[in-house]
Amino acid sequence: MQMHEVKSDADKQLFLQVALDIYKHDPNWIRPLDKDIEEVFDPAKNKFFKRGECTRWVLKDDSGKAIGRVAAFVNRQYKQEQPTGGIGFFECINDQHAANFMLDHCKQWLQERGMEAMDGPINFGERDKWWGLVTEGFYSPLYGMNYNPPYYKKLFEAYGFKLYFNQVCFAMKVQQRPQDKFYERHAAISKDPGYKAMSIKKSQLEKFAKDFTYIYNKAWAGHGGGKSLEEKTVQKMFKTMKPVMDEHLIWFTYYKEEPIAMWVNLPDLNQFFKHLNGQFGLLQKLKFLYLQKFGKCSRFVGLVFGIIPEFQGKGVDAYMIIEGAKVIQAMKRYDDYEMQWIGDFNPKMLNIAESLGTHRSRILTTYRYLFDRNKEFKRHPIL
Repeated sequence: MQMHEVKSDADKQLFLQVALDIYKHDPNWIRPLDKDIEEVFDPAKNKFFKRGECTRWVLKDDSGKAIGRVAAFVNRQYKQEQPTGGIGFFECINDQHAANFMLDHCKQWLQERGMEAMDGPINFGERDKWWGLVTEGFYSPLYGMNYNPPYYKKLFEAYGFKLYFNQVCFAMKVQQRPQDKFYERHAAISKDPGYKAMSIKKSQLEKFAKDFTYIYNKAWAGHGGGKSLEEKTVQKMFKTMKPVMDEHLIWFTYYKEEPIAMWVNLPDLNQFFKHLNGQFGLLQKLKFLYLQKFGKCSRFVGLVFGIIPEFQGKGVDAYMIIEGAKVIQAMKRYDDYEMQWIGDFNPKMLNIAESLGTHRSRILTTYRYLFDRNKEFKRHPIL
């Protein structure tokens, strides 16, 4: 076997082809857009190259057939107890020797760059995409979510990876009635005329980007390694999201005009992209617009839920959810709701998700492998 570094356009196509070969008989797999994968490895489009480095390989057997792929990366701002690199975009036939061969290669590459551990499978980017190994819930993934065969769990654990944290997703039927306590808290909050909840307006994205930035930075920056967001970054994000936004799915709550909470959801784009076979040229864009207008998207996805510290524990979560539910349920456009993962190191958010009457829909796992096998292994600290 040999590891072949991806450099040429032909190599890039082979890297994508490995996944097609692995999942050709799996009806639940949805092929990611090729451009979404390639942008991770493009220094001109991925800002993480400014603070790190990344490379990727295709594993070939002795006959020259591609039987696996993997990427390894160093993000100098990925602050952990020890210098920790990452591996991701892992695909492999059901062969432990082949998996070990790739993982050993990644380990050596990372050690040469001063790393003492590797996390995987993770993204050379933010945690909102391509993060974690599916260990429960092997059905069609949400947009930007990893998917893998069940045997990958054995490949990782047999190599020596240990569970660093679980990423829990929650789901429920849209028409399901929230628990009575949500209505009780909503009624109590509603008595104070200072509270107001409203859905986003595409015509006022700058205002909502500013409000998002304020809430996010008060709720998360400085907690659990969270970093501040700049308003211009959020404005760019909102402009990117605008074509796929459903205004009825993104909610903000204010108290005396001050932004205090947000609940950000989007339609599940994979319900459209599964018809595009990984391509997104002009014809596919036209098909996407057609599907968006006339097709059926039955699921929407929870991306962000946050409340500034001064208003946590006061029932604002219930107030905003009920205000949103009244509109979303009346539309009867969506059947299912699924939240992007919540780390098991965040019990407060897990409790909020479970209190909605949801069920745990799937679990992804972030694994860690310490290069010093005698060093004490520690799970992700609880927030």
